[in-house]
Amino acid sequence: MNEMSARLTHATGREKLLGHLAMLAFAGLIAGSFSLGHKAAPFIGPMALNAVRFIIGVSVLVALLLVTTRKMPAFPASPWRFAILGGLMAVYFVLMFVALAITSPVSTGAVFTLTPLMSAGFAWLFMRQVTRPIVLLALLIGAAGAIWVIFDGDVDAIMKFDIGRGELIFLVGCAAHAAYTPLLRMFNRGESGLYFTVFMTGAIMLWLLLFGGRELLATDFTALPLIVWVTILYTAIMTTAITFFLLQFAALRLPASKMMAYGYLTPSVVIIYEGLSGNGWPAISVAAGALVTAMALVVLALAPDA
Repeated sequence: MNEMSARLTHATGREKLLGHLAMLAFAGLIAGSFSLGHKAAPFIGPMALNAVRFIIGVSVLVALLLVTTRKMPAFPASPWRFAILGGLMAVYFVLMFVALAITSPVSTGAVFTLTPLMSAGFAWLFMRQVTRPIVLLALLIGAAGAIWVIFDGDVDAIMKFDIGRGELIFLVGCAAHAAYTPLLRMFNRGESGLYFTVFMTGAIMLWLLLFGGRELLATDFTALPLIVWVTILYTAIMTTAITFFLLQFAALRLPASKMMAYGYLTPSVVIIYEGLSGNGWPAISVAAGALVTAMALVVLALAPDA
């Protein structure tokens, strides 16, 4: 039994509660990126936005690594691992902002909840990892609610599978994210979480600079509205550096399946953000679909830890 498994086994009720609170904060921060991204997307290209975001995010993470280890990180073995992982996540982040320029943050948040189900499929494909029945049930509940939200509760559209272009684009991005999750476990060779994250986010940054350099140079950053800079700083710090610590904190107190379930809160939290910010509330049928995805969290929360 490794150190993390031992710590998880002996976690007290209070520690597990703190783990759940950390993941609630994580879900809230992630949902915020959908709402802010939708507002910023019309004013800046997705490559440029994410390139600047990761330049800042990597700088913050490197500073944290230097503070905690007091030495420069050694170059990792087999850097191709980070090239693959970084490429997959670069595809995800770019397509997320492409989609947010076309469709609503609620719909993109709903598409995001399909990621765990696709990840379970990739885990079986890459590692022959079998998902436990209770986890599979939760994934299917979440997927059903997500599909309902994506199609705006329109049964005819569901039967025709008349999916919007923005949702379809983000679905491709989510597939890249889903493939990343099992590969992350396969490619980790015992490196610390912060060390691994620094090089993985650094790889994302390099991919974005490689393919988005022209867009980055063509962007007049002095003419950008405030919402773009708010979005860049929010995604760089809140959904990169801070969420890393929340995940590390929760990972020592909760099993992976229960952590994964918090992604199902995304559509519901996005709906709350959009409503409170004055962008209107969705139809009751759409909100019901978001609540169904949240039910998946309840299923996994009540499931045994092992």
